[in-house]
Amino acid sequence: MDAVCAAVVSGADLSDPLAELGASRAEAGVGLAGTLHDLAALHAVSGEDSDGLVSADPDAVPASLIRITALGWADAVSGMAVGREVEDPLTGLNTADYLRTRLHEIYRESSSRGSTADEDYALITVALGVSTDGYPRMVAMVLIADVLRTVFSAGETTALLRAATAAVLAPREPELQTRCLQARWMIEHRLAADPALRDCGQIRFQEERLPRDHAGACELLAAL
Repeated sequence: MDAVCAAVVSGADLSDPLAELGASRAEAGVGLAGTLHDLAALHAVSGEDSDGLVSADPDAVPASLIRITALGWADAVSGMAVGREVEDPLTGLNTADYLRTRLHEIYRESSSRGSTADEDYALITVALGVSTDGYPRMVAMVLIADVLRTVFSAGETTALLRAATAAVLAPREPELQTRCLQARWMIEHRLAADPALRDCGQIRFQEERLPRDHAGACELLAAL
């Protein structure tokens, strides 16, 4: 709001400040109606015929100013919605839907260079060894997610497939097996350090063979 006020006082262009106002209100959880009411209040107090007693009237605001502010608000809301759709809020891992999209890109990439997805990439699943519910499972998966993001931090895709199963889609490289062993060691030691998590059982690391096409890969993810 300060940037908008400064622009009004100086007579500068309002486009960027108003777009930022809309975005900041959206990020703060303010709805579009509330955002436009703020804009109306600003417009009312900045009017030349204002005598100190003003009323915020959204209908009195020029349509161009409403459009700029509303677009800034909508862009921010869209960005936040996309973030929620592709990321699990508990673990921070990508969702299974995002992994399916990433696999589609992988299959296209491999086809374009005459290879197969399984030749170019490895799909590694990481699952808790026993059926664990509630707090222990949630904490264990948060720890697993943190380790996977730490070890596989060079552009690999990490995702949550099930409540107790994560996955890593990584290019096949000479160091891949070593990194998998490192991740397993780190996970086991972190779980063992917490008495509440010692009943989670052995962690299962398994490489899944990628099918010949993307449809088969989606069926595989649904079955894991």
